[in-house]
Formats: sequence, structure tokens, C-alpha cells
Amino acid sequence: ELQKLCDKVPSFDNKIAFDTLERELGCKWQEVYSELGPDPVAAASLGQVYKGKLKSNGDIVAVKVQRPAVLETVSVDLYILRRVGVALRSVPQINTDVVGLLDEWAERFFEELDYVKEGDNATKFAASIKDDLPQVVVPATYAEYTRRKVITSEWLDGEKLSQSTADDVGDLVNIGVICYLKQLLDTGFFHADPHPGNLIRTPDGRLAILDFGLMTNIDDNIKFGMIEAIAHLIHKDYDAIVEDFVTLDFIPEGVDLKPILPPLSRVFDQALAGGGAKNINFQEVAADLAQITFDYPFRIPPYFALI
Repeated sequence: ELQKLCDKVPSFDNKIAFDTLERELGCKWQEVYSELGPDPVAAASLGQVYKGKLKSNGDIVAVKVQRPAVLETVSVDLYILRRVGVALRSVPQINTDVVGLLDEWAERFFEELDYVKEGDNATKFAASIKDDLPQVVVPATYAEYTRRKVITSEWLDGEKLSQSTADDVGDLVNIGVICYLKQLLDTGFFHADPHPGNLIRTPDGRLAILDFGLMTNIDDNIKFGMIEAIAHLIHKDYDAIVEDFVTLDFIPEGVDLKPILPPLSRVFDQALAGGGAKNINFQEVAADLAQITFDYPFRIPPYFALI
């Protein structure tokens, strides 16, 4: 059902979209594009995309136009959720700062509505990975034809990685994992919207990442904390891992860690029993970890909202 929300979002009226486009650009669309539309090739929750051709140089481009009134609609939703979050502070069983999580997510969401910011994010992201990951491609942004509610970017042909039957899909999945680990543990500039529609296999066998509206920055202390936790997990140093959870703010300081260690060790021992990832029942591991977070004072720190 959640996948349908990504794949089957209805488009909005083309006239509204083209009126928005011309209002943002300050001219008739024919002055910028020699071809455009007439119907969207894709629609999402915040906007819809048209295929076009630039009048200036003939480049084929993707033109995304923001949905009408999306800021007002989502602002009301976030206000209601925040009121619920404030009420949840009085529930002793909830350790997580729900309001802090919502505030972190809302800040990034409002940034996602600024397509100029999205274009800058794409340019910054491409620069951060180009030397180490030439197999990953990011569509270039045409800044001169980008405004707060309109973004013009390079058109990339391809198919969803999740639907591709090409022989190299497994290799591209591995490249994607490496790419996201690099963001998480190296660059600290994290693409927080990796749903299937944003991960594309190009005809030349590269991984294209799309849509750089929802991004977050990970500071060095968190990066180093995660690296230490991974090292401790590899060496099965579970005492240190529990301390890492405190460092990463998943467990409050001052909590007695001794009761947490045995169930956590049991779960990790099962996950690391050998045979590689194919022998791990991720559903069982996730369920066991979820139970531990309910039984003991774990919380989700606000910085982790988008990770």
C-alpha cells in the first residue's frame, strides 16, 4: 500500500502547472523550451515532471513543477502532528523526543519545497562522489531555468533499479550500498529519499540517483560514532556497542547498561553467526531489535529522523 503512494500519485491540472512555470520563470514557456509536455511523464506528492527541450541548445531536460498549495496543506498536517507529539511527552513509555523528530523532519521538508536549494544539493552531491564513484550519475541542474517552484535538470533515460531485469542489477545494488555508506560515514551529505522511483539503471549500466530535495547533514561526531559502532560489531565487542548507543544518543546518559547487554548480545550473535547476508533473517533481527527498544530505554535521536 505504501508503494502505491510512490507509484500512483495522481497528476494535477496541466494548466495550473504551466501557469506556475511561467509565473516562476517570468516569461512564456516557449521562450525557454522549444518543446515541453504536453502531459507529465511522472507525478509525485510535491510536484510533477515534464519532458522538454531547451530552446538555447537543444538539450533534453526534465522540468519539475511544484503542486499548488502544498506548503499550506503540509504546514497544517505538521502542526497537528506536533500537537500530538507534545501530548505524547506525558506518556512515560515513550522515550523518544517525538517533537524533536518532527521538527528535524519538518525543517528538511520545508527545504525540499525550495527547488533552487534542491538544484544546489544535486550539484554538491555530484561533486562529493565523482572521484570515488564514477558508476553513479547525478542529473545536472540548469540553474538559469530553476526557481523556487520549478527545477530544470538533465534528462536521464533509464528504468527503475527495482524493476530492472538486467544482469548487472546485483552489481548496481552493491554500488548503491557503497554510495550510501560513503554518504553516511565519509561525506556526511546524505540523500534521504532513496525510494525506488529515485534509483534508476541507465542504458549504459550506471546507477542514477534522482531528487535531491530531502537531504541531511551528518556531523563528524556522529560519523565517527557510527564507524566505531561498526568496528565493535565486527569484533563482537558488545560491551562497547552499548556504550556506542549512548554516544550516538540512542540511550540516555546515566542509564544502567547491564540489563541491556544480554538480549542485545543474543540478537547480534544470531545475526553474525556466519554464512553471510543471505543467511540472515532480517525480519527476525528487526523484530528482536524492536522488542529490545520497547523493553529498554532506547530512543530515536532527532538527527536520525532522516537517516
